[in-house]
Amino acid sequence: MTDTAPAFDRHMLEALVCPVTHATLHYDADRQELVSRSAGLAFPIRSGIPIMLIDEARQIKADD
Repeated sequence: MTDTAPAFDRHMLEALVCPVTHATLHYDADRQELVSRSAGLAFPIRSGIPIMLIDEARQIKADD
């Protein structure tokens, strides 16, 4: 059994949008997050699954 988490399927980006603004999301591979620059939120990806809940999102600064 391997300890690595399943990879995020980047093709999902075509179907996913920000739940707040409905804008395009950007994949941050280093932090394993989907970033909505328009909403200033970063949604975590856990075990290859994006968690698109506003309560789970991290607020980001403009320079993140």
